[in-house]
Amino acid sequence: MCAASPPLAGGAPGADALRPLLDTVLDALRVGAEERGGPLPAGGPEAVAARVEALGAVLPETGTGPHEALRTLVRALAAGAADPAHPLCAAHLHTPPLALAAAADLAASALNPSMDSWDQAPAASALEALVTAALAAEAFPAARHPDALVTTGGTESNQLALLLARERHAGHDRPVRTVVGANAHHSFHRAAWLLGLPAPVTVPTPHGVLEPAALAEALAHTEGPVLVAATAGTTDEGLIDPLPELADVCAAHGAELHVDAAYGGPALLSRTHRHLLDGLDRARTVTVDLHKLGWQPAAAGLLAVRDADDLTVLGHTADYLNADDDTEAGLPDLLGRSLRTTRRPDVLKTAVTLRALGRSGLGALVDACMSLAQDLADLVEKTPGLDLRARPTLTTVLFRPAEADDETVAAIRRTLLAEGRAVLGRAEADGRLWLKATLLNPHATPGDLAELITLVEGSAHR
Repeated sequence: MCAASPPLAGGAPGADALRPLLDTVLDALRVGAEERGGPLPAGGPEAVAARVEALGAVLPETGTGPHEALRTLVRALAAGAADPAHPLCAAHLHTPPLALAAAADLAASALNPSMDSWDQAPAASALEALVTAALAAEAFPAARHPDALVTTGGTESNQLALLLARERHAGHDRPVRTVVGANAHHSFHRAAWLLGLPAPVTVPTPHGVLEPAALAEALAHTEGPVLVAATAGTTDEGLIDPLPELADVCAAHGAELHVDAAYGGPALLSRTHRHLLDGLDRARTVTVDLHKLGWQPAAAGLLAVRDADDLTVLGHTADYLNADDDTEAGLPDLLGRSLRTTRRPDVLKTAVTLRALGRSGLGALVDACMSLAQDLADLVEKTPGLDLRARPTLTTVLFRPAEADDETVAAIRRTLLAEGRAVLGRAEADGRLWLKATLLNPHATPGDLAELITLVEGSAHR
């Protein structure tokens, strides 16, 4: 090895090489956050881009050295971040990751197992098998052999669900049709397009959820094998479709059920709120994202299946990764565990979190955020001049100034973004535009919620 080569992260010397670099990173994160001072950098897109461009050449002829590069770029990224750990950053399903999960993710990066063959990830592959089986059992407690695949999130999980359905019905004279509510995630339409399937049948959801009678009507006029995609935690309002009743309709019409519980799925870990997901176990497949109500660094998605045999269609052979004789000799085959080849050991951060906090600890975090949403709804209802869309189901609250038109509501949001004072989302419901607060920070306080209301009121009266 050349004496000038930079040190590596792995191996016995890796920890000593990382330690001083981590000090630099942690200092830069702190300084950058202090410079930002709020949930978002002030000035809008042009100002942020200008500050990043002012850092200088991306690829200089002569490098600046590891500490300078880390100090400069990490500090700039932190100063210019939309920080989900700030209590006034509440626009999206963008969670503040737990410190212990981020620390575990560092270990995953340093060790760099590649989850495409056992000889690149011996312990990581064994750990993944244990964790996915345990989480699948949470979704399907009565199933004989449930399993789950690690994905990059809801979009990949939903695509996999459609792929599995397509392959289950490959011999049918008609392609599988997907039936979704108008409240469903956009990924189902993209997945159908990518997989060469007919465009999904979209059922109107005037009340925000997929209603059993409307689904029954749609299924009565849909030919061929059908996969119904219900939602447990809609993106705009955090609503949960009536899963038991939808499962009954699917059974009556011979349709299969998939539930996109990317948002609401982790409520399974809460004894208080688990009942919201009654009927989930009647699905054939379930999407869950732990980088939402699981506080994991992205990505931490799962597709859980009631019957592990459904996954056999994903099997694929590449002699350099899973030759038949190696598999017969007992080396685990990982290629059938994902549509990706090279992939990170994203399971490590989840495994650390599950072990450290347990079901009760994670359930308490879910409960805390659910309570915050109710608190914010209370504040809106008690504030003259503000309208509340509805009491929250999960952690999403929609509200707006009562007398404002949609242009004013949109302007309020953009003003708060440009000033770096608050990050709120937007959603259309009931024919109007609403401000959206998605509360995923269990450290937020009632005072933070009151400040959010004050900022909205102040912007509305400018």
